Amino acid sequence: MTEEIVFAGFGGQGVLSLGQIIAYSGMLEGKEVCWMPSYGPEMRGGTANCIVSVSDEPISSPILAKFDTAIVLNRPSFEKFEPKVKEGGILIYDSTTINIKSDRKDIKVIGIKAFDEAIKLKNNKVMGMILLGTYLKHKPIVKTDTVEKALEKVLPERHHHLIPLNIEAIKTGMNLA
Repeated sequence: MTEEIVFAGFGGQGVLSLGQIIAYSGMLEGKEVCWMPSYGPEMRGGTANCIVSVSDEPISSPILAKFDTAIVLNRPSFEKFEPKVKEGGILIYDSTTINIKSDRKDIKVIGIKAFDEAIKLKNNKVMGMILLGTYLKHKPIVKTDTVEKALEKVLPERHHHLIPLNIEAIKTGMNLA
């Protein structure tokens, strides 16, 4: 099993952390992983994305042109990465803030009102975690229990009080899936 994912959005939306969570989860489960971030010079508000590969076998290269899954949090990322999802892949996006649709019939396109759900959880910063939950429901490449452990590794200690909220957001995304 090899899964190649791109997480993309604006800087400050947590896309790099989402990728780290999956990468750490894979490591904790003894899988081969690769995490490669990419962001513009303006960390907050500029574009940001990361590529994550999780595999049962060694990963030959972190550089990818096509992805099994794209999880996108803004319209520019939708426009950039929607064409780069492999045939049979999945595109997961926030349908609250991204008001365009994909015409592709060769991929599964899943729009989740993640921003609206994040507002219900009283923290719009968990929007990405909701999308991550939707992804894990469709492609359980790592166990949810492992993701909970990975949160402790990825989130700075000063944010550990937010781990229960993040877990609730993941479960919300799984339920919406």
